[in-house]
Amino acid sequence: MKHTTIQRRAFLKTAAASAIAAQVTSLNVFAAEATKPAILGGEPIRKDSFASWPVYDPAEEERWLDVIRKKGWYRFAGQTTYVADFEKRFTELTGAKYCLAVSSGTTSLITSMNMVDVGPGDEVIVPPYTFSATINVVLLQHALPIFVDTDIETFQIDATKIESALTENTRCILPVHLGGAAYDVDTVAKIADAKGIPVVEDACQSHLAEWRGKKVGTLGKTGCFSFQVTKNISAGDGGAMLTNDEELYHQAYSFHSNGRAFPGVKSPGVYARSGANLRMTEFQGAILLGQLDRVEAQSKTRETNAKRLTARLEKIPGIAPAKMYEGCTRNAYHLYMFRFDAEKFGGLPREKFLKALSAEGIPGSTGYKKLNKEQYIVDRVMSRPFMNVYGKQRIDDYLARIECPQNDKLTEEAVWFTQNMLLGPESDMDQIADAIEKIHAHAAEIASA
Repeated sequence: MKHTTIQRRAFLKTAAASAIAAQVTSLNVFAAEATKPAILGGEPIRKDSFASWPVYDPAEEERWLDVIRKKGWYRFAGQTTYVADFEKRFTELTGAKYCLAVSSGTTSLITSMNMVDVGPGDEVIVPPYTFSATINVVLLQHALPIFVDTDIETFQIDATKIESALTENTRCILPVHLGGAAYDVDTVAKIADAKGIPVVEDACQSHLAEWRGKKVGTLGKTGCFSFQVTKNISAGDGGAMLTNDEELYHQAYSFHSNGRAFPGVKSPGVYARSGANLRMTEFQGAILLGQLDRVEAQSKTRETNAKRLTARLEKIPGIAPAKMYEGCTRNAYHLYMFRFDAEKFGGLPREKFLKALSAEGIPGSTGYKKLNKEQYIVDRVMSRPFMNVYGKQRIDDYLARIECPQNDKLTEEAVWFTQNMLLGPESDMDQIADAIEKIHAHAAEIASA
């Protein structure tokens, strides 16, 4: 009996040990799968989608239906409308004296180009790292976009290189507050003021961003915003131009409504000036009022999450989050941008890094390309209208001036996350960082796979 008891105890001890060993083995396999990159067959860090965009609530639906029912779809001059209400609230939000709501961010830029009298023979200073609209509005005026290279650490125009790009034909400086951060406003303003050149701020991506406590878009002759569907304030499309100049505002209002005079301002004829139909619809105005109700809270969430993400990413070799200038006191984070150094990821190409990131459930993109080298720009400046204005020699000289080597480098290294990815809980930021750390730890394996 005693021998049987001993054997039973030995069996139970052996069985327990085997069970523990099996459990440990199982845990080790699970841990290995958890740390193994998803692109190599492991478990992805994230399986849920990021916050959806755009966002709306029942109040916006009711306002939109109100527009339909009243059949007041058009912005009637001089009458109280949703568009007029939006303009008033946007001036209050930004601190600008005047706001003109228009049909898009592009048309806010077109209006501004006409307000500072850009035309054939003129040159406009622009960055090469931006959306094509910044360049297109210059070409539409039959002016030449003069590219000034990028400050690779901030992704912004390198303001220290602007002065050397100026000529007697420079009519305007058109810098971009890219991705939600501010360009070097102080340096640009110092140059512009000294030369008497107006600054038009392209703030299409930077709603609520600040320079030394003042909202961007209020610091130049005009400031331009976009409400396109991906923007931090969205109506599907739409835009706004800010200014502190009353006469310019009256002229811009007239321009955006096919030359009709500003209400109450005398006109020499039926029309006060030339113009175009660039008006915002009441549908857009109704939606935008609701967007303004949420933008401050959303902006704070993006800022908090971006700060947490930066604290994690800047510790990873080969990841360099975009820096901000000292004067940028608030970043709107329309984009979260960083540079990717393939060498510090064992030679892993950026495209394969993004594929590995996507496999972990984290979507990213490569951002803008070499805009200054787009063939359409060459085709346009060599077209008949431009040749008639500038002549072959000046166009040849122009094409020799548009090299931007720092921007070329940036376009090979940049990685973007969109603003909606910053609207979730802080744990989302940790998952992004965890995924990049995992890829970094297995970069050589991924590169060779």
